[in-house]
Amino acid sequence: MTSATAAPAAVATAPRPASTPFAVTPLAVTAVGAVSAAGIGLDALGRAVAEGTAGHTDPSGLGEESLPPRPVRVVPDLPVAELIGRKGTRHLDRTTKLALVACRLTLDAHPGQTGERSGVVLGTSTGSIRSSSEFSLETLRQERPYLVNPSLFPNTVMNCAAGQIAIRHKLHGVNATIAGGHLSGVQALRYARNALRQGHADRILVGGVEEFCAQSAWGWHLSGSLAADAPVGEGAAMLMVEQEAEASAAGRPVLARVLACETGYSAPGRLADGLASVVTTALERCDRWPEQVGAVSYGATGLTGLQRIEERGVRTALGGRSPARRLAVKESVGECFSAAGILQIAALIGTWQHTTAPAGELALVTAVARDGNVGCAVVEAGHLG
Repeated sequence: MTSATAAPAAVATAPRPASTPFAVTPLAVTAVGAVSAAGIGLDALGRAVAEGTAGHTDPSGLGEESLPPRPVRVVPDLPVAELIGRKGTRHLDRTTKLALVACRLTLDAHPGQTGERSGVVLGTSTGSIRSSSEFSLETLRQERPYLVNPSLFPNTVMNCAAGQIAIRHKLHGVNATIAGGHLSGVQALRYARNALRQGHADRILVGGVEEFCAQSAWGWHLSGSLAADAPVGEGAAMLMVEQEAEASAAGRPVLARVLACETGYSAPGRLADGLASVVTTALERCDRWPEQVGAVSYGATGLTGLQRIEERGVRTALGGRSPARRLAVKESVGECFSAAGILQIAALIGTWQHTTAPAGELALVTAVARDGNVGCAVVEAGHLG
């Protein structure tokens, strides 16, 4: 990956047409936490992506059996006891532990108190796939009246991780779980933006989480959705977002600004056009031009039949060009499904810090799904210190 370059010069362009979409209030990112195959923390993720190195590839420590013959990226050591303590963690599944660790890292990095009016919006696929699968299987294995362990049931609920985060950190603001698959990251950001605008919270932890397990690994492998050399991964990332005016008044540095986040639906065979449309709309909403985009983080890397479509959609929106820098996040952390979007943004911020990118650099974070959903976030580098 090429290193950061100087911010693009101002581009002389004609005024926007009268039909330009209405502007939206940017989200200020004031803290980031990440746990991935690259390691624990934002610095580890940013360094791995900037240098193009693969994360941890040995899943033996997870105790999984009969894994498919394909590359993987897993979190090497999850410091649960060190970061969140041992109390109440015995029956937590890996999804919840990943989310709690990412949350703790974010709160530790946040230069201020969270307060009761802090909320959580967490992106997921179906919660813990392993917990749901194993609990369902136990109902078939056990003798009547199906004596399954009731303490395992909470892990099967989709919003288990978000609930645990709020309970442990006394976050009384909005609490939501967004099940959007590859679009979860962009959808969670849109949800958080609306919640802040409507006064449901003062600041919100926006995250995504996905665990590695045999069930999901075999699902990816047998479906043919991933290229043969594309690794299955896991991870979690959290962004603390708030209104920029509030952050500035409190003296908190803004690491990045989410200027716009758009989602849409495209008919079969029109995915590239659909993505180009949401990218164009997102840029118009934040009054930025295609020529100003200096970096892109693709979400469909390694997805069979979608990677080229996504790249074509971005080129179309940017007038036939590709940004100078391309972040290959999945080469380091693998296919993380619903955690991918927030991990892409976290990796972008970590890379900016690692390469000392100039304030104001503009980047796209994109996502494409087989069901026709497309999404895009426009992110601007802030004060990276």
